[in-house]
Amino acid sequence: MTRPKRRLGQHFLHDPAVIERIVAAADPRPGDAVVEIGPGLGALTVPLLRRLGRLDVVELDRELLPALAARCEGLGELRIHAMDALALELAALGPGPFLVVGNLPYNVSTPLLFRLLGQLRHVRAMCLMLQHEVVARMAAAPGGRDYGRLSVAVQARCAVRPLFRVGPGAFRPPPRVWSTVVRLEPLAAPAVAPALDGAFDRVLRAAFGQRRKTLRNALAGVLAEEAITAAGIDPRRRPETLTVEEFARLARQAAV
Repeated sequence: MTRPKRRLGQHFLHDPAVIERIVAAADPRPGDAVVEIGPGLGALTVPLLRRLGRLDVVELDRELLPALAARCEGLGELRIHAMDALALELAALGPGPFLVVGNLPYNVSTPLLFRLLGQLRHVRAMCLMLQHEVVARMAAAPGGRDYGRLSVAVQARCAVRPLFRVGPGAFRPPPRVWSTVVRLEPLAAPAVAPALDGAFDRVLRAAFGQRRKTLRNALAGVLAEEAITAAGIDPRRRPETLTVEEFARLARQAAV
């Protein structure tokens, strides 16, 4: 029997009702290019492969691969990429655009999300299960406790739809926290053009790295006070009060 590895943040999904709901939420269609991140023992892999006939999976733990391949034998073409998803280049898997599905390991979920946000030109949609607190941050509104760098980075580029919560009992071993399934769909007109991604990231890192400070102080190394004012924003405001569009205006100033 394969034992989950704590160092990899492994919690294997086993609840059939939850599995069915996730696959329905992902809504894979014949002919779709789909990549699953962190297939584990194949809870989602099996129903996805049955629907599609072909599936790419990205798995870091090589010890899981023989059992995964055996479980999926005869169901279709399973392309296994034994690698760290933090190094994933979607373009290397095929032409796309991809539907990205996954029960993301809690210990790397945020850096993985930023990795995927940088490759949205290759993404049709994402249906992901994450720690509930991470989804709360992704969907947070300005002024709230959860609003931060992740909120702005995601909402600037994607429509965020939290779908349903999943309790610890759906996993082996059960985690100490609840999970939430969320669907992300790239915006046809993102708040920030891809050419400004670097400037946008610099602004967000500086702003939320010192969120108790005013914009004037938090952004001192990125934008002059005059540039903040030129964006139509009061430099005395605190970062967590700004909307996504206001951060986009600051990024345009930072790129000048």
